[in-house]
Amino acid sequence: MARTKLRVGTFNLYNLNEPGMRMYRNAGGWTQEEYDKKIAWAADKLIRLEPDVWGFQELWHIDSLKAIFAKAGLTNEYSLLVPNTQTGQKIICAAAVKTKILRGQAQWIEGFPEIFKLDSGGDDTQTADISVQISSFSRPVLHFRIKPRSKGKQIDVYVCHLKSKRPTNIYREAWYSSSTYSKHGEAIGSAISTIRRTAEAAALRMMLTEQMKGTETPIIVLGDLNDSQHSNTLNIITGQPNYLLSGLSRGGSDVDLYSVGSLQKYRSQKDVYYTHIFNNSHESLDHILVSQEFYDNSKKRIWAFAGMEIANDHLNTEKHKLEGSTDHGIVCAEFEYRPAR
Repeated sequence: MARTKLRVGTFNLYNLNEPGMRMYRNAGGWTQEEYDKKIAWAADKLIRLEPDVWGFQELWHIDSLKAIFAKAGLTNEYSLLVPNTQTGQKIICAAAVKTKILRGQAQWIEGFPEIFKLDSGGDDTQTADISVQISSFSRPVLHFRIKPRSKGKQIDVYVCHLKSKRPTNIYREAWYSSSTYSKHGEAIGSAISTIRRTAEAAALRMMLTEQMKGTETPIIVLGDLNDSQHSNTLNIITGQPNYLLSGLSRGGSDVDLYSVGSLQKYRSQKDVYYTHIFNNSHESLDHILVSQEFYDNSKKRIWAFAGMEIANDHLNTEKHKLEGSTDHGIVCAEFEYRPAR
């Protein structure tokens, strides 16, 4: 029977590493007890949500991801997309795909497109020159392809983790002076993180545009983009598409991406959608973005949006180590095969 539904999800694993292995400034890493709770908690979510495609962020060790799928009893159903060299030295994006629909080899994209440039003398006489020297992603972007229907189109999937909002530490910089900059460290550090995240968003947008322009290629972007739905970062990535509500399948854009968060809001009177809490601020940092081939009102529609599910009750407590939970919500979206007439 031909597949009629496609379910995808994004899951920040909250520094998933093997017990006792160093993570950033945490020299001791997770204890065995903390690790076991993380594996059990994540496995429970895999069993309950079970998308066809998982996009993961903050994975340190390949064995840790294998342990989750083994605990869930799903090892034989999924192919794990993780480099064999991923043994705890850094964090990456990873994925798990139902083996029957995976096509080709995965690639991790570290460098920005060769033509990428952020350099301007300003577009009016009052604007100063600007030049941003960034050439790579903080976390390499994972790219792979799936084919849910044997006679259907391949779908390109990107798993991303953009630079966080946390202020960049500047005290190690050669130019730093505590007497001059200590009281401005948060502002400068936040500006640096924002510039880096914005550059990453622009580089990703260029990659997507090159692939989507004039090709009718179905695209899904999964990930922790570290910014809210209407932020400048997300606007750069999505292209700010127009959401037509007429239901006449006349909309769609060749290069824009549609947020399943927005698609869900048009289905429901409830608009509370958050995946992260910091200083009592509820934000949506984890996103699923899709091309016009997944947009209900697009004349190029192939897959129609069926609904979104967010697992975020665990965010109401900060006892993530004690419970084994992540500090992000888990977002899943489901689509039905329903080409536009």
